[in-house]
Amino acid sequence: MTKAPASALISAFLEMMAAERGASPHTLDAYRRDLDDYVGSLKAGKSDPVTAGDGDMRRYMAELGAAGLAPRTQARRLSAVRQFHKFLYSDGYRNEDPSANIDSPRQGQTLPKFLTIDEIDRLIAAASNHSGIKGKRLLAMVELMYATGMRVSELVELPYAAAARDPQMLIVRGKGDKERLVPLSDPARDALRDYIAVRDAFIPSDKSDGHTNRAGQSSYLFPSRGKTGHLTRQMFLNMIKDLAVDAGVAPSRVSPHVLRHSFASHLLANGADLRSLQKMLGHSDISTTQIYTHVLESRLRGLVQEHHPLAHMGKPE
Repeated sequence: MTKAPASALISAFLEMMAAERGASPHTLDAYRRDLDDYVGSLKAGKSDPVTAGDGDMRRYMAELGAAGLAPRTQARRLSAVRQFHKFLYSDGYRNEDPSANIDSPRQGQTLPKFLTIDEIDRLIAAASNHSGIKGKRLLAMVELMYATGMRVSELVELPYAAAARDPQMLIVRGKGDKERLVPLSDPARDALRDYIAVRDAFIPSDKSDGHTNRAGQSSYLFPSRGKTGHLTRQMFLNMIKDLAVDAGVAPSRVSPHVLRHSFASHLLANGADLRSLQKMLGHSDISTTQIYTHVLESRLRGLVQEHHPLAHMGKPE
């Protein structure tokens, strides 16, 4: 059994996640935060990742509950710790995996939050009323988000090459560097075409930032002058919160993930099947897509009530 500092073990785990599973920088940052928190708890209990037992893990989970963390957040932390310990066991840092007998926190079923079609229409109409090049960018991003159901990280990191030739299908690189094809609606293509015509205005004038080539062309569809070279998730969140105010929709109900949920829920409500939706959302497991079945259940109830002959028995004409 190899003894190593906790920080070195976490770094080795993150390197494995990046190299073998294609974890994104955002995912790796989240894992590091969760594992740093876990290691801090172990240190307080005079333990470490190599010597920790299931009692240490149960104490850590109890601490999370006492701190008031939601069951979903606790489950995410436990998932990170479990994967970490499986790595330590499989790579020979430990002789056993202490996470094997730890139960996940009980979670109530949380239905995805989504906007109505009318609210989406109001957001798009409000974006259309924004003038200038920023208005064209805003409209293009909202239309793309709702037309494809992309994750916000996928949207802001879209390469310019993916959309430069007025495509009918968009290639999206998702989790684990897996690529998928998603169709573009006509309104999304129109908005994208109008934005690309003014996109050069957003390219930084400093060509030495590592995100532009010698011709001054940015590799990102939505370039910015920030250190990432592209518009950030936080910037887009702020943009659509302001847009919600303009559209008369409560800003607390609007986020990039809500737009993704709205895309999925509206597709299912209008006849799409779960397998097709799974591919468009980039879910590796259909069980993840099944959170949207509440929409299917509602639609099926409506179909039965409207078309099944027994549903109308006993009702006055």
